[in-house]
Order: sequence, then C-alpha cells, then structure tokens
Amino acid sequence: MNNNQHEEDYRRVVKDIESTRFLPDSTIEIIREPNRCRPPRHVLFDFDGTLSLVREGWPDVMIPMLVEKLRATGTSESDSDLTALVTTFVMELNGKQTIYQMIRLAEEVERRGGSPEEPLAYKQQYHDRLMQRIAGRREKLRDGSAMADEMLVPHSRELLENLRSRGAAMYVASGTDEQYVIEEARLLGLEEFFGAHVYGARDDYKTFSKAMVIERIISENQIDGDELLGFGDGYVEIQNLKAVDGTAVAVASDEAGRSGKPDPWKRDRLIGAGADLVIPDYQDCSMLLDYLWSTR
Repeated sequence: MNNNQHEEDYRRVVKDIESTRFLPDSTIEIIREPNRCRPPRHVLFDFDGTLSLVREGWPDVMIPMLVEKLRATGTSESDSDLTALVTTFVMELNGKQTIYQMIRLAEEVERRGGSPEEPLAYKQQYHDRLMQRIAGRREKLRDGSAMADEMLVPHSRELLENLRSRGAAMYVASGTDEQYVIEEARLLGLEEFFGAHVYGARDDYKTFSKAMVIERIISENQIDGDELLGFGDGYVEIQNLKAVDGTAVAVASDEAGRSGKPDPWKRDRLIGAGADLVIPDYQDCSMLLDYLWSTR
C-alpha cells in the first residue's frame, strides 16, 4: 500500500468557516461551489451514520470499555479525567478503521505501565459488547418487526433510487469490518444498489483504506477525480475525496434524534476537513442531485 493510502489522522485544512449559502428553501448548505465540466459518474458512501443507523450509540459502548482498560492499569487518574482523555481520542479517530482506536488504547495502557493486549483483541471485545447493544435492532430487521427506513438516515433510499435512475455506479467504503457492513446492508435492503461494491475494514488493516477504494474506482473505470462524488459523516472520506478533486458532501446526521437538523459538531469538523456541501440528511435529495448534476 502506498503511504498516501494510509488513513491519516484528522487535520483541519479549513481554519475558519467563512460565509456560506443555502440552496433556496432547503437544508443544503454550500461551502464552496463544485467546479466540474461534467456530472458525477461514480458515487462513494461511508456506511454508519451516512446511510445506516444500526450502530447508533457506539461511543456509549467504546468509551466506557476503554476507560475500564485504563483504570485496570492502576493509574491514579480520576474516572472523569480518563473519560475526557478517551472521548477525545476516540472522536478524533472516528472515521478511521476501529483498529486505530484500539492501537491508541494499547499505547495509553503501555504509557501507564500496563501490559496491553493486542489491538485486535481489544477490537473483538469492543465488537462483542457493541453486538449485545444492537442485537435487538438487527433481529427486528431480520424478522420484519422493524422497517429498514427506521434504521436509515432519513430519505436514504430515495437518494439511492435517484442516483440509480441517473446511471451512477455506487460504492460503500466503511471503517466497520467488511463482513458486518455487507450483512447490515442486506438487512437494510441496500444490497440492490451496491452489489459487490461494499468494502470494509479487515483484520489486516493495512490492506484496506477508503483511499484505496477511491484509487480502485478511479483506476478501474479510467475516470478523473472530478467524476467522483462522495457522501460521508466522517473526516476520512472527506479528506480522501478532496485529495483526488472529487466532490465531498458532508452528512452531518443527527443519528439519535433524526431531527432533520445538522449535528453542529459534525458540521464544524467536516467543513474543517474540506467538505464542499453540508446536509443533515437526504430530505432535499432531488434538489441536491439536480444541483450536483448541473455542470459549471
């Protein structure tokens, strides 16, 4: 893997948010006007928080577990200090593969004189706890007692159907383990839109990154970056898309409330990563795609 295909830490490339504008009578905030001579042909999606809400609330599982691991080192730090530390690095690394948060945990354990477990072992423990939290959601999707739309970012299916009608090829690249992304895409009824183009994290984390997926899309289809459009609620995909001159739409989704309003923390973070547009969900997707498909 080339060095530029490793997942970088968050870095703010837009220091100050200058004046923005909204498309009339919409929730679509334009940070900068995309400059393209042709409409997008390929569309990349992050998964959790961008399409799926099955794993909503994952920080409430990860953060206490990591605090518990640091507490076991015998550190004299207070629980509040440990929680603040863990929350900071967990959210700073959000968007990268989960293993990176566990690598950081191992480093923090060692820094406190403890004997860290392998990051993959930490990741499995976290995943086991998360699956306990979301097992009911997954089961409701399986037995039909919950509709898929209840666990999707609002109007996701409408957006995907609109993109398909425009002939766009669609892909998923997620920091969640690939086997679970594929399974949850199926449970949510999304596999018809992506087919085999669902990619996620692997135990050998150096063999996967969102940048690698983007490079593959560009090389296999012999396209330029300005023909690539992407949607995401994490900084990694925003940075990766802008690195190839793609158009990046930040999905500042309110995962818990589904309020139709942008999450302020996500909005600020994703604009800082270089997003071209910000939306809270896909309620205005027809207007959004009309705008993105108009050439300038």
